[in-house]
Amino acid sequence: MKMLIDKNKKLNTIQNEFEKIFPFLKIEFYKRAHSQGEGSAKKNTLDVELTIGEVQKKNASGTIEIHKLMTVAELESAFTEVFGLAVQVFRKSGKVWLQTTTTDDWTLAEQDQRASEKVATAEENIIDSMDRQELE
Repeated sequence: MKMLIDKNKKLNTIQNEFEKIFPFLKIEFYKRAHSQGEGSAKKNTLDVELTIGEVQKKNASGTIEIHKLMTVAELESAFTEVFGLAVQVFRKSGKVWLQTTTTDDWTLAEQDQRASEKVATAEENIIDSMDRQELE
């Protein structure tokens, strides 16, 4: 999937485009980037009604190629390095959204598959060890 990034596009439009491809994942935008394996503080979350031009650290536009075999770390890094946008990928686990901190090396397909399995068993309220690590 090629996603157009330009200064007039709203952050929520990017979120919606991403979630059409990966229905059990979401991306959130933050005031500052994080290192691989780290989470982002909720207080630094950006309003998704803002446009890219209002929040990006670099004056860059273009397209970003997002594919299922791309890792979370690669996606987050591409947004930051190319467009100056700090993003964090979240994975649905039952009824909660987890920041993918300990699993940044998983592909988007692996994250989405894992999340779809957890949503299917959400009624059981079982949190396994991997998801528990993401919560901590």
